[in-house]
Amino acid sequence: MDAAQEPPDQELLTRHAQGDDQAFAVLVRRHRERLWAVAVRMLGDPEEASDALQDAFVSAFRAADRFRGESQVTTWLHRIVVNACHDRLRRRKVRPATPTEDSALDVMSNERLGRMGGAPDHAAQTEARLDVHAALEELPLDQRMALTLVDMLGYRVEEAAQILDVASGTVKSRCARGRAKLLPSLAHLRNPQHRGDVTTGRGGANPS
Repeated sequence: MDAAQEPPDQELLTRHAQGDDQAFAVLVRRHRERLWAVAVRMLGDPEEASDALQDAFVSAFRAADRFRGESQVTTWLHRIVVNACHDRLRRRKVRPATPTEDSALDVMSNERLGRMGGAPDHAAQTEARLDVHAALEELPLDQRMALTLVDMLGYRVEEAAQILDVASGTVKSRCARGRAKLLPSLAHLRNPQHRGDVTTGRGGANPS
């Protein structure tokens, strides 16, 4: 199928449900990169994200005939991916061995979570990634997912609400609570000279 002549998402999904054996592959190709970004940032592990994405595509493939057009196809696909990631996070009892660099640095670079000053060395970057990932792992799943979509992936609150199938106000509340919980744990990334003081959470900072 010529990319320039490819039909819109909903028509592709309809064609797939009607038996077109090429239509769903076009949908996958069109949205895979963005959906992969969602999965890998949700899970922090490329291998697990790949498995979740595959599970999601299988679910979407089988559920195409139940799509009623109440949202955009891309929103529907995102919701299926988020649900697949949510299932894996609920089942996972231990942290993945190493978070992906992009996922952690995306959080650190966001203004809401603070910026690191200067150009950190490799050891500092590794330590920071582990700190950010550990902090994210401590959040409730609903807050982690809302923050991932809004702060890490740049979705508008309204888009995240559609993907998560909740009200916009709920997404705002989850993000606000998640940021409030993250900031004390990550304050040392903004003020590395006071790392020991801000991470203990006890008492005030000692003057230097």
